[in-house]
Amino acid sequence: MKNNLFILLIYTLLSLLVTGSVYAQQTVTLSLDRTIELAADSSLQSFRSKNLYLSSYWEYRTFKAARLPSLNLNLTPAEYYRYITQRYDFDNDLEVFRKQQTYSARGGLEINQNFDLLGGSFYVNSDLEYLRNFGATNYSQYTSVPIRVGYYQSLLGYNPFRWEKKIEPLKYEKAKKELVYNLEEIGEQATGYFFALAMAQVEYDMVKDIAASSDTLYRIGQERHKIASITQANLLTLKLDAINAKNSLKNAEIALKRAMFNLATFLSLDKNTEIRLRIPGRPRNLYIQLDEALGLARENNPSFLDMRQQIMEAEQQVDKTRKESLFDASIRASVGFNQVSDKFKDAYRDLLQQDIVSVSLSIPLLDWGGSEKAGITWHVIT
Repeated sequence: MKNNLFILLIYTLLSLLVTGSVYAQQTVTLSLDRTIELAADSSLQSFRSKNLYLSSYWEYRTFKAARLPSLNLNLTPAEYYRYITQRYDFDNDLEVFRKQQTYSARGGLEINQNFDLLGGSFYVNSDLEYLRNFGATNYSQYTSVPIRVGYYQSLLGYNPFRWEKKIEPLKYEKAKKELVYNLEEIGEQATGYFFALAMAQVEYDMVKDIAASSDTLYRIGQERHKIASITQANLLTLKLDAINAKNSLKNAEIALKRAMFNLATFLSLDKNTEIRLRIPGRPRNLYIQLDEALGLARENNPSFLDMRQQIMEAEQQVDKTRKESLFDASIRASVGFNQVSDKFKDAYRDLLQQDIVSVSLSIPLLDWGGSEKAGITWHVIT
């Protein structure tokens, strides 16, 4: 009884091992079109190419978003200072150091719109600030800017918006063509692995037939040698042919497994997958004229767009370097309303007009060939 149970247990274990090995090796039948489709969808090269395209896509989305108005909320919920500062004592007519404690909070909304043509920016904002002083005299103040409309412009400087408008669409178009180009290259690599496996299978079948024929001839030679129909030398020659055929079969089997592993790895399949191929028919004849080939290359090859991009970026750097080496001038102007009060509700009553005009000049006087700039700035505030 014990022996029967032991034999049953061994049989069950062997069945599980055999079943596991059968299920571990998956069989897949691939045509050339299906192989190219899997390569474009699942290969590591395809994953890399698609992620490079997505990176360029989001860069282009960022560029497009920068052309639209942006709304920003700027907050400083709490800011506390406790320090010693210098103050003038009017009673004693002298400078003294005094302790100072303040708490402040500020917040504001701002809408910005870039102006590509001139490289400036329009903005509309609203601010509110609260200030609380601690010490011998405690008091609070609110200051508000309900609305302020302004514009900033660099008059003679480098305009990045104009160059971005030229370069960014070209970069995105190049990224789209690079994705298509890379997927075609991946299809070409997959085709190479496909036919390498097909050749390995054909060679293995051929060598297998030769090995079977050599083994059959050797067995026949052994029977003929028994009746002295062939010499010992001829029998040894047949034996050597059979051994060489077996070695060639082993080498062909190794080459077949290597080719199958290469294709499975390229397609991101399991390494134990057994691949069977459906060989396509003969391709149709395709004739392309030289002028047509050159035109298609200029239209579809991303290298041409890359050259145009490099030329534009070089022109951009020349323009930036040339203008930044000269003196710079900019203007900032805004008009709005503001008020200050020790009560929140009064900070929005009886608003006063606020006008700010700022003209800045930066003139290099002596920089020893560098790009440092000495500057003179005028501000007009009313």
